[in-house]
Order: sequence, then structure tokens, then C-alpha cells
Amino acid sequence: MMKYCKNMKTNYKIEGTPNSPVLVFSNSLGTDMRMWDAILQPLLPYFRIVRYDTRGLGKSEVTATPYTVSTLGQDVIDLLNRLGLEKVHFCGLSMGGQIGQWLGIHHGHRLNKLILCNTAARIGTSQGWNDRIGLIQREGMSVLWEATKRVWFREGFIQDHPSQVDRLEEMFVQNSVVGYGNCCAAVRDADFRTELHKIQVDTLLIAGDEDPATTVADATFMLHRIPRCDLKVLPAKHIPAIEQPAAFADLLIHFLVGTSTYEQGMHVRRSVLGDAHVDRANQRINAFNADFQSFISNYAWGEIWTRPGLNKRDRSLITMAMMIALNRKTEFKMHVKAAINNGVSIETIKEVILQSGIYCGLPAANEAFHSAQEVFREQEIDF
Repeated sequence: MMKYCKNMKTNYKIEGTPNSPVLVFSNSLGTDMRMWDAILQPLLPYFRIVRYDTRGLGKSEVTATPYTVSTLGQDVIDLLNRLGLEKVHFCGLSMGGQIGQWLGIHHGHRLNKLILCNTAARIGTSQGWNDRIGLIQREGMSVLWEATKRVWFREGFIQDHPSQVDRLEEMFVQNSVVGYGNCCAAVRDADFRTELHKIQVDTLLIAGDEDPATTVADATFMLHRIPRCDLKVLPAKHIPAIEQPAAFADLLIHFLVGTSTYEQGMHVRRSVLGDAHVDRANQRINAFNADFQSFISNYAWGEIWTRPGLNKRDRSLITMAMMIALNRKTEFKMHVKAAINNGVSIETIKEVILQSGIYCGLPAANEAFHSAQEVFREQEIDF
């Protein structure tokens, strides 16, 4: 979808439920938002995900003047402002990681946590970038692909996933020469080596152990200069989000949410039921019910609601229907509130109750209508 962000058109996509913390992804040079496809499903139980195509790439606008990373970073701020997002997690890879560095240095107050993947404070040399710009201007994007894919991926991945590599080639060569060249200029001129100490948010660095473009040594340099920082290395080259998607997604979940089932369950529980509800439940924990509360957070929320096979919206619909069938009024009302948090419309809630009336009986549906309306009144929702 093409959306307008201040002075340019930015192609972006939002997925996930509205009450979840927001995680923004910024693509690498030569790719677009589709480079993140393989890691989305494990992350959607936890986050509302915003992906966008960097200026000049994918379906975002190609503007003529060579870009700077500050220009590309300001595009992110403009997008956040347009979407009404005050504070987000941000994950950028390669050029996207340089955009993330700029955001951390200049707009750290807009970030919760920062993930910088396969990037460096300075990438390559001016001569190397100028040579690349000149080459594509003479011969087009295709001339770079053979060398690029061997920077992006290990030989085993290229051999074992030919259809995926073919799709990436199509993505790469469809880029505008002007847009790609202008992005090259942004990377060429970016140098954050003396400013990394200004990044004051919790930061995770991810590197590939065989990455020839942004090496583990580059990441280690950043690790020693960003105050609150950790480094994880994956067996991959330049784009582990594609080469090692499961391991990459796990690193993000562990950093942004927590490593234990309990932490992950509490994260999802809060996003579905709301902080106020969970805080009240925690305040009522005592010696008698503590084990049960732990069981709920670990098993129901940490092991089931975090599974990627069903999205949270669909889980809400199923849960409401089951609460109607079981005649659990208190739980039904709680999950009506949860459904609203998960983006379910009032009209859809009505349809769930009507459908339940056929199979659970009219008295159960009648009770559910009354209970749902109580929730709508409590939350001052028109119906």
C-alpha cells in the first residue's frame, strides 16, 4: 500500500493486533520489506509489526537527489508521526542498521529498544561505493546480482534454496538504478564511529560469522562503544533474517520480551488483557493462588497464545465462543475486552454471539449479548 509521509510516498504495511508493542523493520540495501517475510509469524504473537520500503527501493518513491542516512532516518520519524506511534522497537539490517544508528543517536526518545543487524558504524570505502554507482549507471542492476548473492548468503543456502534465491534476484534487479544509487550514496557518506556513545537505549547487535560486508569485527567495534549493548553471532553471511529465520526471530524475542516462558507469557497476557487487568491479578496473588497464576502465565499465555499457528484475533473469537458454550460470564466479559484489544470489531463480536446461539442455545446467546453490552458501556463504546 502506498502511503504519504510528509514530503514523499512511503510504501508500508502494518500487521498484528493494535494493543501489542510496535516493532519497526528497516530493510537492507537492494531489498524491500519482503526480506522480513520469513520471521513474521513467530513475532506476530508478541508485536504489532510495521515494515516499510526505504526511500528509493521497493515501491517507495524514488527521489532524484542522492540521499543521506539522516534523510532516510527522518523518513522513519515522519512515518511514526503519521501513524501516531510515539515510541517503538526498531530493527534495521545493513543500511537499515545505519538508519537505526542515526535514530539512536538523534531520536533515542522515540525508541524502546534497538536492534542493529549486519551493519557497521562505517561500511566500505568511498571509492568502492562510487565504483558501484558508476557500474549500475552504465550496465543496470543485473550486473551486481551474482556478486551480491554471494555476499548475502553462504553457498549451501544458494544451492539448497534456488526458488527463494530466484525471488530475491527478482526483488533486487527490479530496483531503480537511481534509487539504489542514491541509497549507495547514503551508506557511502555515513560514519557514526565517533557518535556511537550517544546511543543510550538497550541495543542488540546481530552479526553473521561469515559476513564479508559487515564483519563480526565491525560489530565488536560497536559493542565496545554503545553503552547498553549485547552482541549475538549467527552462522550466516549478510542477511541472517533470510538464511537463519528461526534463530533470528528467537534472538529478537529473547531481547525484546524475555527468554523464559513466563516472561513471554506475561508479555502476551498484557497485550491481550491490558496492563490494568494483569496488574490487578498480580496484586491479588497470595500463597493460595500463586501456583495457579504462575500456571496461567506459563501454560495458557506462554505456551498456547504465543504459538504462531493462529493469530490473536482468531484466538479471541474462538475463546469467546467457548466461554458462551461453557456459560462462563466473567471469563466471557474478560475476553470481550481482550477481543477489542486484539482488533475485533463490535460487529464481529455480535456475529460470534449469533453463531454461538445456533449451537449453544438461545439462552446462552441472550446472556452473552447482555454481558457484551455491559463491557461496551464500561468502556464507553458505542454499539
